[in-house]
Amino acid sequence: MNRPTLSLIAVTAALAAVTGLAMVSAPDEPGADREAAATRLPVERSSALCPAPSNSELADTTYTSYTPRSTGTPGSGSARLRPAAKESTGSGKAEPVDAKPVLTPKKPGTPVTGEDSGAGTPAWIGAARGDLAPGWTLQQTTTVSAGSGRGVLGVLCSGPDTDFWLPGASTAKNRTDYVHLTNPDDSAAVVDIELYGEDGALESSLGEDIQVQPRASVPVLLSTLTDRPQPDLTAHVTVRSGRVAAALQATDTARGADWLPPAADPAASLVLPGIPKDVTEARLIAFAPGDDADLAVRLASPTGPITPVGNETLHVKAGMTAAVDLGDITKGEAGSLLLTPTRGSSPVVAALQVVRGKGADRETAYIPATPAIGDRATVPDNRAEGTSLSLVASGAPAKVRVTSSAGSGGGTPATQTYTVRKGATLLVEPPAPKGLKGSYALTVETLSGGPVHAARTLEIPDDGIPMFTVQTFSDDRGTVSVPKAEEDLSVLQE
Repeated sequence: MNRPTLSLIAVTAALAAVTGLAMVSAPDEPGADREAAATRLPVERSSALCPAPSNSELADTTYTSYTPRSTGTPGSGSARLRPAAKESTGSGKAEPVDAKPVLTPKKPGTPVTGEDSGAGTPAWIGAARGDLAPGWTLQQTTTVSAGSGRGVLGVLCSGPDTDFWLPGASTAKNRTDYVHLTNPDDSAAVVDIELYGEDGALESSLGEDIQVQPRASVPVLLSTLTDRPQPDLTAHVTVRSGRVAAALQATDTARGADWLPPAADPAASLVLPGIPKDVTEARLIAFAPGDDADLAVRLASPTGPITPVGNETLHVKAGMTAAVDLGDITKGEAGSLLLTPTRGSSPVVAALQVVRGKGADRETAYIPATPAIGDRATVPDNRAEGTSLSLVASGAPAKVRVTSSAGSGGGTPATQTYTVRKGATLLVEPPAPKGLKGSYALTVETLSGGPVHAARTLEIPDDGIPMFTVQTFSDDRGTVSVPKAEEDLSVLQE
């Protein structure tokens, strides 16, 4: 009987490059051996899911697509957006949306923008292949000039996953919070949303078994999941079957609106980068999913870490949400928040609500705890005015390269190298592309030193209101580690 052979090495490499799966090595394999036994290849597929931007007729939304130039990319590629079907919570029915793609990306290295307006703009399901896939990022920026949803609402469209933490949610009377769930797949997803307040889990069965139909998006109003209004909540979104993207749209009647993206996974130490230098209010929300956690709170200022007087530590009880007002913590200087354990190493999740302006002219944004940028990270849709970049080195000093791409309407890329001091926040105006027309993308690369965290602030003031949004950078996962085919380990098939 003939038995054809199939190389495990070849199959693993192909799957990893297509899906973005990292190589898994034996626990006792030395690190040097792991590096020698693997190489990095560009991914061949990327996805990005954008939530429905607003229910306001005054909403104007810009979408910006960008893929950094890379070496060794797998040839010509394509990217497209398709509208997600609309679904009301619990209806079990998804109504198709007749909408044309708002943009069509064509090549790496140049941003592509598109626009839409009004309350009927759908959620979008995006996919990129070939040389448009490695590091593909998609930014959604919405401006609402009046009404309860007033503000600049910015969010990086994310890929699907199965577990999300959203500290900073609320069901208070002045808040209207929706968790948007978008399913990119051909089968339905089943999702649970758990809410945790200052006294622990809120008992309710209404957040269980939420059906998200195939290629559809559903907004879930958090206040419908509980009859106990609470100002500070942590929402935990878990997927029983399938995959979704999740993001929370928070609207405050006094402070405007913005998106709260998922926070970094629970960890003992966290970094929240990019607090505006002119912040007038800052509120820290943290949740401990396991044991009690005691955290040291430090501000990474331009000159190094300092301890805010009166808020030196934060105690977070197990299974409960803790919140503390930090006021105008930055005192006119750029800053980032560093949370480290004072004893033990109990993991936490955290986010900041930051406010600029005073009285009726206040405007809000959210900064989730975020991982280090890794090798490379990008945020698109930066403007000639109102763009600033915060870089913080939480451990050792670090050197980074910042590249401003060509503009969406023309211009020449510009690059600048920066050194970030240990425990300090460096606020910079990015190097402007020469002859800039339109908007541009910011790409940050770690060259040497310790981990770096980064955030972009985009200011679009309107009628005296300091409207703004903050987006944190995360590794773009443009490459994946795959094993080298040093020997042919084959499996026999009948």
